[in-house]
Amino acid sequence: MKPYHTIVITGASSGLGAGLAASYAAPGMTLGLVGRDVARLSDIAEKCRAKGAIVETAALNVAESSPLGAWLKRFDDQNPIDLLVANAGISAGPAPDGTLEGLALASSQVSVNLLGAMHTLEPILPRMVSRRRGHVAVVASVAGLRGLPYSPGYSASKAGVRAYGEGLRAFLAPRGVGVSVIVPGFFESRMTDRFMGGKPFLISTERAVEIVRKGLDRRRARIVFPRLLALGLQATDLMPAWLGDAILRGQHFHIRAP
Repeated sequence: MKPYHTIVITGASSGLGAGLAASYAAPGMTLGLVGRDVARLSDIAEKCRAKGAIVETAALNVAESSPLGAWLKRFDDQNPIDLLVANAGISAGPAPDGTLEGLALASSQVSVNLLGAMHTLEPILPRMVSRRRGHVAVVASVAGLRGLPYSPGYSASKAGVRAYGEGLRAFLAPRGVGVSVIVPGFFESRMTDRFMGGKPFLISTERAVEIVRKGLDRRRARIVFPRLLALGLQATDLMPAWLGDAILRGQHFHIRAP
């Protein structure tokens, strides 16, 4: 398969996004990095430039479609995008005392995680279709495989991202555009640090980046890790609801407020 030469990554200021940017940075590579933390975004951009990549950054909120879409189109005009990764995401959940997360937190997760992925892909997909080439990836989560009691809003947003990516893949394949749906479990990151409770099958950020990059380079339809955690959540979805609910309630997770 031909390598990527122009890549855009949202949520590039930390975690998986920053790791992928650093991994792909090399002479001859053009990177578009989108994030909200200007200082961290500037830092990862300099690291990528030091490795020989051409880097353009944009301090944008993916929940705001107009400025993001305008920037993406300008970038694509100058550097037709080979790979577009919708990675930006946030998480929240009910408080440890049982207080509901509420409308503002729940809807903000849908706005950033699900609508943000749509805001990222939709401006560029018609261009990729017209070129009959290109690859896009959406970052869902194992939390999207089964609604979790400690993160209902996050689970809903990531279930939507997963379904959106799966639907796009089937639609776009005959049009020359590939889609990868990334479904990670726990890996070391600022978001994972806010999960209070057990973190089964936790892996390093470096290992997560390695797995995702390998899958993207091979244009895999699904990149799911760890498999056992994903299978466990899928199994709870196949159980009677009362049993699956009881198992998940027993995990005693909560998410510390950002």
